[in-house]
Amino acid sequence: MPVYSMTGYASGQNGPAGSHSEAEARPAAAGRLGVEIRSVNSRFLDLTFKLPEELRQHETALRELLTGKLKRGKVEVRAAIENTAQAGVVEPSVKLLQRLNGVQDGIKAWLPGARELSVADVLRLAGGDSAARGDWGGDLLEVAGKALDALMSARQREGARLAKMLEAHLAQLRALVEQAGPLIPQLVEQQRTRFLERWQEAMGLTGGTLPEAAQDRALTEATAFAIRIDVAEELTRLNSHLDEIERLLKKGGEIGKRLDFLIQELHREANTLGSKSAALELTRIGVDMKVLIEQMREQVQNIE
Repeated sequence: MPVYSMTGYASGQNGPAGSHSEAEARPAAAGRLGVEIRSVNSRFLDLTFKLPEELRQHETALRELLTGKLKRGKVEVRAAIENTAQAGVVEPSVKLLQRLNGVQDGIKAWLPGARELSVADVLRLAGGDSAARGDWGGDLLEVAGKALDALMSARQREGARLAKMLEAHLAQLRALVEQAGPLIPQLVEQQRTRFLERWQEAMGLTGGTLPEAAQDRALTEATAFAIRIDVAEELTRLNSHLDEIERLLKKGGEIGKRLDFLIQELHREANTLGSKSAALELTRIGVDMKVLIEQMREQVQNIE
């Protein structure tokens, strides 16, 4: 499966007369429907709809459409109906004029000082009524479906770019682990030898000889210290986490949360490596690792 980003944008609209199936049911002057879908990263799937009044009844259908394909992200859906009547004038129907007249009489009965409707008011209301006529459900779902497909394509392209960047960082981290590996036995032995030398120097200052029991104790403490600074286990776990991240990137799908967890584990191991480091070279490797891991964290935040 592809790797999807949670960031994307897509839009779509129907023709002036809507789809072929709706053309006969709704006049050509009814309007043009436009849909926009914006998506950014989020821990969960968060859907927001900004719809005109005549489309609110279709929000549930839109929600089902989106949840069928999107798993995570903060998604905003906007829809609008644009009046496309020729010359901007819509001829009001007799039924509409009768309704407006009745409403006006009712209002003036309660508010005698209210002004009467002008021709411009009637044309404006007729335009709104024309745009609202008919069932927009079919067109809305069709346009939203096409916009959603375009959004998925955009998220897939961005996801592929993020996966490629993560793979490059994985290669750099593996190179750092390989650099650190040969240093471990050498550093452990150096620290062990240095510890014994300092112990012997301290005993020499007292003017006494080093008893066998003291020698054994020095050897034990030197070994314990060497174990404390041995980061071979951390390097093994780092390699294991890198293998799992690579496997997930090849698998694709809904992997963002799992990747986020593994990035935290990588950061933990890199911190431990830095804290146990007893050599400048190993400290530098640990710092370089943490820089790469932080860059990976920022990229993983956008993966679904």
